[in-house]
Amino acid sequence: MAGRELTSIRSPRVKAARRLAKRTFRHRERRFLAEGPQAVREALAQPGVLTELFTTAEAESRHADLVLAAERAGVPVLRVSGEVMAELAQTVTPQGLLAVCGFVDVGLADALAARPTLLTVLAHVRDPGNAGTVLRTADAAGSQAVVFTDASVDPYNGKCVRASAGSLFHLPVVTGPRFDALIPALREGGLTVLAADGAGDRTLDSAIDDGLLARPTAWVFGNEAWGLPEEILRHVDEVVRVPIYGRAESLNLATAAAVCLYASARAQRAGADGASGAAATA
Repeated sequence: MAGRELTSIRSPRVKAARRLAKRTFRHRERRFLAEGPQAVREALAQPGVLTELFTTAEAESRHADLVLAAERAGVPVLRVSGEVMAELAQTVTPQGLLAVCGFVDVGLADALAARPTLLTVLAHVRDPGNAGTVLRTADAAGSQAVVFTDASVDPYNGKCVRASAGSLFHLPVVTGPRFDALIPALREGGLTVLAADGAGDRTLDSAIDDGLLARPTAWVFGNEAWGLPEEILRHVDEVVRVPIYGRAESLNLATAAAVCLYASARAQRAGADGASGAAATA
C-alpha cells in the first residue's frame, strides 16, 4: 500500500498534479485528472492510461482493491492528507481518490477507420457538465465515437470528466477538428450528417418513418442556450427537431441527445434484424 503521507501542497508531485486543473498545462503535458473510484476503475481498465494515483488513508482502506490494482499495474500510489486532497480535487466533497491519466483521444481518421454507424458530434458545446453528460449518453446509446469540435469545451475539463462517469475511457474521443473540415470526412466515412435543432423543418418522427435513421448517422449537437450556428446548419444533410407534444419550451441538450441517439440506435438495430431475417429466409 501507499507509503508516507504527503501533507504539504508544496510537494512537487502535488504541485505538478494541481496545475493540470488548467487547460494549458493539460495540453502541454497531455495529462489530466480523473476523480473518484468509478473514474479510477475505468482508467485502470485501459493499460498505461493511469500514471499516478493520489489517495487519502480513508479512501485507501475503503477502495483497497483499486489501490492494489494500481500498484500491481506499476502505478505510483501517493497517500495524501485530507487537506492536500481538498486542494487537488475539484469537488466540494472529495471522494479521496484522484488519478493522473494520459490523454485518451484518437485522430479522426482512426475513429472513422472503424466505419462507425452511429457517431456523436459536439459543436459549440461550452458547458463541461453538458458535454460530459452527452458523452455518457452517447456511450450508453452505442455511439461508436464522440467528436468535440474546436469550438467546444475541452473533454479533459474536470467537470466534463466527472459528468462522463467513466465513459471518456470507453469509446474513441476525437478533439479539435474544425467543422468545415469535419463534414467531408464524415460523408466520406459513409455517414449521413444530421443536426439536432429546434428550428429543423423535419421532425424526429418523420426521420424515423422515412427510414432516415436506419442509415449510418453522425448526429450534431450544439450549445444548449443558442443552438447551432447557421454556418453549421447550412452544411449538414438534414436539420431535425425533436417534437414537443406538451407545453415545455424545449429539451435540455443531454435529453435531446438521448432521444436522438436512442432513436437512431433502435432504427439501426431494427434494420439489421430485418436484414438478418431476410437473409435467413432467402
